Amino acid sequence: MAIRRDDRLQERRSEYDVTNCVRVSSVADVRTAVLEIYHDTWPSASTDTLWLAFHDFDRLFSGLTPGYVGCDTSYHDMQHTLDMVLATARLMRGYELACDNGDRLGAERAAMGLVTALFHDAGYIRHLIRDAGSQSGAEFTVNHVTRSGRFLADYLPGIGLGEWAALAPQIVHYTGYEVNLDHIELDDPRDCIVGHLMGTGDLLAQMADRCYLEKCRDRLFPEFVLGGVAVSQSEKGEIRVVYGSGRDLLRQTFSFYEESAKRRLVVTFNRAYRYLEVMFDGRNPYMECIHHNLEHLGRLLRSNDWSVLRRHPPCFTAFDDAEGMLKRLALQRLRELERHQLIRLRRPAPAARRATANAALSVADA
Repeated sequence: MAIRRDDRLQERRSEYDVTNCVRVSSVADVRTAVLEIYHDTWPSASTDTLWLAFHDFDRLFSGLTPGYVGCDTSYHDMQHTLDMVLATARLMRGYELACDNGDRLGAERAAMGLVTALFHDAGYIRHLIRDAGSQSGAEFTVNHVTRSGRFLADYLPGIGLGEWAALAPQIVHYTGYEVNLDHIELDDPRDCIVGHLMGTGDLLAQMADRCYLEKCRDRLFPEFVLGGVAVSQSEKGEIRVVYGSGRDLLRQTFSFYEESAKRRLVVTFNRAYRYLEVMFDGRNPYMECIHHNLEHLGRLLRSNDWSVLRRHPPCFTAFDDAEGMLKRLALQRLRELERHQLIRLRRPAPAARRATANAALSVADA
């Protein structure tokens, strides 16, 4: 994976994709970009189904779909999904241009893949009745992909993609860690390719985000707390602190990339990221941005100067203060564990506590 530094990365805006041209916080802007890619790739195919899927995604995540609360997870927000769908569309076009005629996905399979990508995190959205006992979609972190699959199985028939309703819940698992991907059995190799492209798009989009490091520290860690990932409890009641704080999560990001993300990109997804080079004249701006983020993280860890992570990007959810709500709920969960003497929280000095709400979200012995 040859990666080249580009000084233009410094000029990139936080709400824009890796090209700094598409505002990935805007449903309309990403829809326009994706439909253009789709039309260029399959000019005779209708884009009506994709247009409707973007409309329904906007309503679901904005809290306008009857029966659903809307998005309240500040890391897995609307921008993340839109960024991921754009990356997946680019990967699909690159693949279609590079592969042999007999291996092409075709318009309908690609449409199914893009709709599946749009709703790959729908499992984080709470249902008013079925999830009445939950306070945040982050509580579904460990099983959100399965929940997304159930949503897709119900949703696809309503937009004319009913024949894919049994397949999409399997393919969506390429974006998660709930099942062993080697155990997914698909009859058509092209369906596996869709999964590879989607899983690649998901990893590339989030790790190439301009504010990836801040979002991991300030947003992903609280989601992991509520989802039982940061502090896990076995059936026997044994406690394991996996991530003691947002900073601790960042300290483990290199190992996550080398042992998990990179292995998926290279081995599991068979270097599908290379299809982006077809779209960008031999370059891969996503990998360039990931490399840039990891270099920045390396400098930060060597200097231990956390003040360099000073960006405060907006989040795009159904609630005005989703990030604040998430942190308050996460702190409440940690305090409950402390009351049961399962963990001990680090007590920040008053000045540090006033400086950042993240200071209190820290397990003492991590």
